[in-house]
Amino acid sequence: MNNGKASSVWLYMRKNKWLYLLLIPGFLYLFIFKYVPMFGIIIAFQDFNLIKGITGSDWIGFENFRYLFQSDDFFMILRNSLVISFYQVLFGFPAPILLAILLNEIRSLLFKKFAQTVLYLPHFISWVVIAGIVINMLSPSSGWVNRLIVDFGGEPIHFLLKPEYFRTILISAEIWKELGWGTIIYLAALTTIDPSFYEAATIDGANRLQKIWYISLPSIASTIIIILILRVGSILDIGFEQIFLLYNPATYKVADVFETYTYRVGLLEGRLAFTAAVGLFKSVVGLIMIVLANRIARLFGKSLW
Repeated sequence: MNNGKASSVWLYMRKNKWLYLLLIPGFLYLFIFKYVPMFGIIIAFQDFNLIKGITGSDWIGFENFRYLFQSDDFFMILRNSLVISFYQVLFGFPAPILLAILLNEIRSLLFKKFAQTVLYLPHFISWVVIAGIVINMLSPSSGWVNRLIVDFGGEPIHFLLKPEYFRTILISAEIWKELGWGTIIYLAALTTIDPSFYEAATIDGANRLQKIWYISLPSIASTIIIILILRVGSILDIGFEQIFLLYNPATYKVADVFETYTYRVGLLEGRLAFTAAVGLFKSVVGLIMIVLANRIARLFGKSLW
């Protein structure tokens, strides 16, 4: 039985050999850039020295982790990372779903393509440019936001120096930048829905909102769950560029996350082992979160495995 199954698998692979050959570049990429670097995790448990290398550096066990957990800034950084990530999921995750549904409802193909192009463009703009736009827009002296406030009789506000505004500015800029790009997957999922479902709903007297609620959303529920699980798995991966380019010492207490903290403490001070320890801690938390999210999704009949 096993020999027969193995031979059938081999025949299937030979029949589809070109498809498997197309997988080779992807596997090579994953192996070279994802699996081989995992050997470097060792330095998280060492007093790593560039001259001595991995094999010659002294082994210090969990000292780097102890330094991280006992740091005065650890709980502030953990809180900031979780809060910002929560806001990204709460406001950023549903946005492309809603936009994809709205675009799917557009009947004019020309306008739909134009809208998609305009919405996708911000994704290809670097965070350096986005940060420059945000800084100029919110400038207390020349920004149009403060000019509008002054025109209505108010006083200019130094938005980027106010901790209470930082997270709102960050999340808003990130949603604007990635909103259009995030709709691609959902639009692709929506195109797989059988048009006869909508026709039958129309005959039954359903309006557009009812079609969206009872046909569109349930049909892409699996896609939504999978992307949500993957997003939860990277709950501590906030992103370095956007925060680094917008924050300053006045907003550290609400903006400093693991990426910016390891840049200042780990890389600028040359503590590469500490940086690796922080990265390993984030990876372990991400693994735990993605397993828990998958377990919860399984209760609703949707899961990755």
